[in-house]
Amino acid sequence: MQRQAGRFAIAADEDQSRLYWKVILRIIPFIFVCYVLNYIDRVNVSFAKLQFQSDLNLTDASYGLGVGLFYVGYILFEVPSNLLLQKIGARKTITRIMCLWGLISGATAFVSRPEEFYAARILLGAAEAGFFPGIILYLTFWFPNRMRGRVMSFFVLATAVSGMVGGPVSGLIMQHMGGIYGFKSWQWLFLIEGMLPVMMGIAAFFVLDDRPRDAKWLSDSEKDLLTANLSIERRTESHSGFQAFLAALRRPVLWMATFGYFSVTWAGMVLNFWTPTIIQRSGISSLFQVGLLSAVPYAVGAIGMLALCRNSDRMLERHWHFFAAVFMSACAALAVAWCSQNSALSIACLAVLAAGYLSAVALFWTIPTSFLSEQESAGSIAFISSVGQIGSLMAPTLFGYVSQRTGSFTVGASVVAAVLIAGGCAVLSLKFQHLNWN
Repeated sequence: MQRQAGRFAIAADEDQSRLYWKVILRIIPFIFVCYVLNYIDRVNVSFAKLQFQSDLNLTDASYGLGVGLFYVGYILFEVPSNLLLQKIGARKTITRIMCLWGLISGATAFVSRPEEFYAARILLGAAEAGFFPGIILYLTFWFPNRMRGRVMSFFVLATAVSGMVGGPVSGLIMQHMGGIYGFKSWQWLFLIEGMLPVMMGIAAFFVLDDRPRDAKWLSDSEKDLLTANLSIERRTESHSGFQAFLAALRRPVLWMATFGYFSVTWAGMVLNFWTPTIIQRSGISSLFQVGLLSAVPYAVGAIGMLALCRNSDRMLERHWHFFAAVFMSACAALAVAWCSQNSALSIACLAVLAAGYLSAVALFWTIPTSFLSEQESAGSIAFISSVGQIGSLMAPTLFGYVSQRTGSFTVGASVVAAVLIAGGCAVLSLKFQHLNWN
């Protein structure tokens, strides 16, 4: 009897595994491509900077301000967007977000003054607001907490792929398309990389299903199993999403988690907005070579992230893994500043930074989604993301200003490292303070 029961248990586990792979293959590739486009459109300004900085009369400090202003619109509209997603569903929300950001990104090709660049960045942030936390929330509608390390890593892998694909493609556009139809190469960069999100946004309306019960490609028994697995670990409340969000704001654990994510964005700022400049200043002059070499840190980082997140799922441990990731990023940020004149060492340090940053982002979202109820999740995830992005608003402005004043990255990198360590300690402390998460 025991052997027979064991065989049934193994068969049931295999059925569940096949079902979740079916869900992964249906959902993840599509949102993966969407996030690749999202990241390319957000950071292609770092490649455009190599040429349009003189056209728009931008200093390093004013460029850093423009990069940071993206997060003004992003922060203001992130929570409302996620609360709206909870009401109207993911497919309508993702369609709206992608179409708007694609159109605004394409329109950035026509800016001619710093003020217009600033306005375009604010509008792009407002358009993109809610995409990342919306996807995080959407994944919690499908996958239980025990699987989220790997699932989040598959999604965040798009960040690495965007770096691997976006760098060479952006470099190629910048190198060869200048002058075609009278447009400069940086204008073509924004135009080409702004069209694809519009097409994918329209497709999202027809491809995505809001929840398992809406999926026509699942049988009734499969829908029941997915729903049952989620209901086992999910707390429910009678409050509305907004009321539950306000209640969550009174819990210290939410604020500590928010500071942890705030710190991670500082590493992302260095990686996403300064990698081409760091590589160029290390002695690489060809724009196409800069684009190709910019892909290396993301490729190495992707491997490191997948390995660390897989180990986190295997051990069902999140906090120490997260701390290890941000500590790695902090050390790499300092090292980049000290070896900025050596191209090989600079790229190696950026690779370590990428591995730590990508791992930290994927691992972080397994922590708040484990203690938030479904009603709390929409507003709270967006709140963590939007307040965390204050780091993305502050960091590039500060980093650009300090780099301009000192002529090096050393002081700015030291601040980045300090913020990362502080955020890692905040998240790690959640493991030991035994705060009441429920």
